[in-house]
Amino acid sequence: MMYFARWKVIAIWATIALATLLCVPSFVPRTSLGSLGEALPWRQFQLGLDLRGGSYLLLEVDMDAVVRERLDNIQDSVRSRLRGANINYTGLSVRDRTVTLRLNDPARAQEAVRLLRELANPIVTGMGTSQPDLEVQAAPDGTITISLSEPLLREKATQAVEQSMEIVRRRIDESGVVDPIIARQGANRILVQLPGVQDPERIKQLIGKTARMTFHLLDETANLDAPSPPPGVMFLRGEGPQGGEQRYAVRRRVEVDGANLTDARAGQNPQTGEWVVNFSFDSIGTRRFAEITRANVGRPFAIVLDDRVITAPVIREPILGGRGQISGNFNARSANDLAVLLRAGALPAPLTVIEERTVGPDLGADAIRVGTIALAIGFVLVIVFMVLFYGLFGLFANIALVVNLVLLLGALSLMEATLTLPGIAGILLTLGMAVDANILINERIREEVRRGRTPLNAMEAGFRRAFTTILDSNLTTVLAMAMLYAFGSGPVRGFAVTITVGILVSMFSAFVFVRYMMVTWYRARRPAALPV
Repeated sequence: MMYFARWKVIAIWATIALATLLCVPSFVPRTSLGSLGEALPWRQFQLGLDLRGGSYLLLEVDMDAVVRERLDNIQDSVRSRLRGANINYTGLSVRDRTVTLRLNDPARAQEAVRLLRELANPIVTGMGTSQPDLEVQAAPDGTITISLSEPLLREKATQAVEQSMEIVRRRIDESGVVDPIIARQGANRILVQLPGVQDPERIKQLIGKTARMTFHLLDETANLDAPSPPPGVMFLRGEGPQGGEQRYAVRRRVEVDGANLTDARAGQNPQTGEWVVNFSFDSIGTRRFAEITRANVGRPFAIVLDDRVITAPVIREPILGGRGQISGNFNARSANDLAVLLRAGALPAPLTVIEERTVGPDLGADAIRVGTIALAIGFVLVIVFMVLFYGLFGLFANIALVVNLVLLLGALSLMEATLTLPGIAGILLTLGMAVDANILINERIREEVRRGRTPLNAMEAGFRRAFTTILDSNLTTVLAMAMLYAFGSGPVRGFAVTITVGILVSMFSAFVFVRYMMVTWYRARRPAALPV
């Protein structure tokens, strides 16, 4: 047990050397990382919002909009399905998360129910089984109610939040913000932390737009002064050709969806110098765009973004190349922002900012300064204490403590972890636990010496007896940290990760590195008594 093979010695020093190398980039400015060379994948741990300053946003996904969209789709499907079966009805409407209608002939209720149940999609539950996402019921008077099932609502919420997180991440990345933290919080909320961003207004504007772009034909026969649009048409506001607000009669049918866009870039019209957004479609969008423009030459074609008409130019000739241009009252920034939104894709539902905080960099600098002072003072006190109480073995423990800190910072750098105030507290706590482990080992060795064991036997018995106690203690702490990680979020999770990594590292430094130093010292000196 107190013998170290050559390969073990090499592994110990290789681990320490690698951890030291991994630590270096975290203390080098990000702009200077290239000077370190490309031989290693240099990584840094990041400072969190509370240390670096920045903005904190808590967003909420509008689940009512998600449900409403599904109900609207169901309503359209019901209309076409019953019309195809020649089943007459009245009062088709959406109310309180249900679609209701009343058959003119109640005797055909079962036939209608069978047709409408075919609209359901299977939802896979947690037990591996599936069940329909719609519940269709018929009353004796011919009233049919179609309601959304609970598994569907849960799945819709999960999909909407996960998709929204991905879209938000793309938009923030495109805006140039470095190292944002985007995490799910609760059932329908998204936490966004933007280190270094003191004015989040532009980010809020980017995030807050659903950015669903669709292409529609205009209904030129509709009366724009009418209080309500004709069937299949909707009145939307937008900027007119001469400036100012204008009402458009837009056909509900989506001719081309913005989901088929592959690229969007801000640019300037070479003839007028105005800022525009150039876009291009994928193969499906290109084919559909060509068909529409070929069949509707001379008719206005509206580009709609979030229920607002951006522009409605007249189709002069078929557009076959899958490329187009959005013109409007753009400047360089608004054109670039629109291009970013289109490239990132549309949100599945609107997002609402329900909490916003801005942390100044001065507070973070103070926290770092205070944390560094606390760490330095604690380190010096521990070194003095260990040397006074345990002599040479205390000095070994102090060296192990330094190695422990290097290994911990190297692991955090490798994981590109985000260091927050709770993270600093976690580092201090793990260093304290590492000291405790060395104290337990030295105390056990001291007890064995008092029992009359030889130095080598005392060291071996001391490590063996201390191992069980320290392992049990650390194991319970790891389990507690696992619960924190599972149920916590943001800095709480960072604290749990720091403690867990710190425990693993302290086990290595206490039972491998300290033991290696003791064995090396013993072989070199062959003492008659241990200095403990």
